[in-house]
Amino acid sequence: MLKKTLAALAIGSALLSAGSAMAADYVIDKEGQHAFVDFKISHLGYSYITGTFKDLDGKFSFDAAKPEDAKIEVNVRTASVFTNHAERDKHISSKDFLDVGKFADAKFVSTKVTPTGKNADGKVTADVAGNLTLLGVTKPVVVKATFLGEGKDPWGGYRAGFEGTTTINRQDFGKQ
Repeated sequence: MLKKTLAALAIGSALLSAGSAMAADYVIDKEGQHAFVDFKISHLGYSYITGTFKDLDGKFSFDAAKPEDAKIEVNVRTASVFTNHAERDKHISSKDFLDVGKFADAKFVSTKVTPTGKNADGKVTADVAGNLTLLGVTKPVVVKATFLGEGKDPWGGYRAGFEGTTTINRQDFGKQ
């Protein structure tokens, strides 16, 4: 069984686009390597390949006082896959795997956020349930998320940082 682990589910850092005392609306900041979707897959059963998707966007609404009300949406351009090996990237993009000619985007939309407490560093954690659409198939997944913090940046903006991981099986999305 080949599994793909998605790390830092595209919400590594976000820019505040509108603020209030309640939930704030953010856009995912993909400029300057602030947001990314990384993966790690088994290679021949005795090694791993790591990679990233370089083109993504999304938005979310978040209030640290009420994390259960958060809403998240992330879109990933599948053709932006990068593993630091051109031939492998071409193969992953082919019909054998991502079929980027037919399925240009993968999408995650949250359906429920359940706070789970705090990690060893005192950071708030949550299970983010949602629907992942990959290869035209939509399946429920749960992302284990951590709120890393929020605050003003040196350029006058406001940012919030998160990380999350989930494991998917390509067979669940129709690939053997």
